[in-house]
Amino acid sequence: MFYIHCPYCGEHREEEEFHPKGQAHIARPADPEACSDEAWGDYLFFRDNPRGIHHELWVHAVGCRKFFNVTRNTVTYEILETYKMGEQPTITAASQARQPADASSTAEVANQAGVRA
Repeated sequence: MFYIHCPYCGEHREEEEFHPKGQAHIARPADPEACSDEAWGDYLFFRDNPRGIHHELWVHAVGCRKFFNVTRNTVTYEILETYKMGEQPTITAASQARQPADASSTAEVANQAGVRA
């Protein structure tokens, strides 16, 4: 079990209080009436499924019932940040790629591989 910080309530609560609602930051077509069936279908049904950093829409279903965004690592399930609707994430896949690997994560990977650091 993990805890999620609600940016509206300001509390860390158990994951059972929240529900994921899919990918965040999906742009709605500007003119849905002029959209082709293929473009409308892409908007409705197709989502990114990256390995690594992913921005998701969640709702605090049992608490304040507000929607917010989560930046999560899909490999480790680690929640890196939560932020309110309308805000932009501070952590992205590009920003994570620029950061050097820290010594603890390198030692952890070596330990998992059975190598002594």
